[in-house]
Amino acid sequence: MTTQPSFSILQPRDLTFGRGCAGDAVSKVLALGSRVLLVRGRSALWCDVFAADLRRSGADITQVYGTREPHLTDVTDAVEIARAARCDVIAGVGGGSVIDLAKAIAALVPAPHPAQDYVTGGRPLDAPPLPFIAIPTTAGTGAEVTRNAVICVPERRQKISLRDTAMIADVALVDPALTDDTPLNVTFGSGLDALVQVIEPYLSNRANAYTDALCRHAIPLGVHALAKLAQGENAQARDDLALVSLFGGLALTNAGLGAVHGLAGVIGGRVPDVPHGLLCGRLLCATLQVNMEQRRSQGLDQDRHNEVLSWLAEITPTRQGDLAQIARVLNDWGVPKLAFLTDLPEAEVPAITSDALTSSSMGANGTPLTQSDLARILTLSAAFQEV
Repeated sequence: MTTQPSFSILQPRDLTFGRGCAGDAVSKVLALGSRVLLVRGRSALWCDVFAADLRRSGADITQVYGTREPHLTDVTDAVEIARAARCDVIAGVGGGSVIDLAKAIAALVPAPHPAQDYVTGGRPLDAPPLPFIAIPTTAGTGAEVTRNAVICVPERRQKISLRDTAMIADVALVDPALTDDTPLNVTFGSGLDALVQVIEPYLSNRANAYTDALCRHAIPLGVHALAKLAQGENAQARDDLALVSLFGGLALTNAGLGAVHGLAGVIGGRVPDVPHGLLCGRLLCATLQVNMEQRRSQGLDQDRHNEVLSWLAEITPTRQGDLAQIARVLNDWGVPKLAFLTDLPEAEVPAITSDALTSSSMGANGTPLTQSDLARILTLSAAFQEV
């Protein structure tokens, strides 16, 4: 007897998507509090107008800038700023890293213990986070709807996820218009991450009817949006990627990820200058190949993998699900080759694959893989860059 997999849905209680919806940001913030910590990127021009409108509406504003993937020291410094200003609501406006920083601040301002106890010590949150509103200005990580914040700890060469269901934003406003000023190369790189984040949940061992509905819509949408952007600026493609990013965040929150992100998270902690979205894009084809090889050897069906290949193949010249052709498309699109993969020291491989094997992302990989399988993914990824 077979049954539908059970699931429960985790998402912000107030979630809006659509051009112009950021116009509601001031009223949404003021419904949560009046002493606002605005966490923002330096180049988000819309933030200047947003901050001015908040002040005119009577809010007290303190601003913190996120200029990189948040380090633990960035989080602890910002938590002290928020406490000193007696902030009662956190607003994150920016890319995924900015929103992760804001999310971590919201979680840790009320926390009675030092931040490192929760980030590196594994202590569960023991106080409710501050109210938190997320407004993304890039389309990639879907951080506005996830329950974790990725924090760099350079001295440990790790990226660590501070994770709790209570960390999901109270409000998320996904307005594609805010991505219009993002440089095309940034949009493209983050878009690769968005695409992978709807592929991996679809292949996850936790996939369910809810996440399947999201991913089946978003995978072909993301493939064609990237193909359009590879030809130049395209407003419709930006809107489509914003939706793909949102669906990816919802899908990974409710079904998990897989080997691509298991490896990418570990590599990002050890080699911080490797762009996350580009790395995910470069790992994808090799990961699909190794997963399919192992499914074949283990007598597991490949129906979902074949579906994914058929969607990806729509942008190849022959429209065949050949992974080498799909990898070649990335080169044709001008996706940078990553020297890290080509020049990866053999001595680094055991540590990377060992850490990846025990990552939370790997726990959801729909195909059982070994450490040697992960090493093969790294080798194949380097080879696929040269097709």
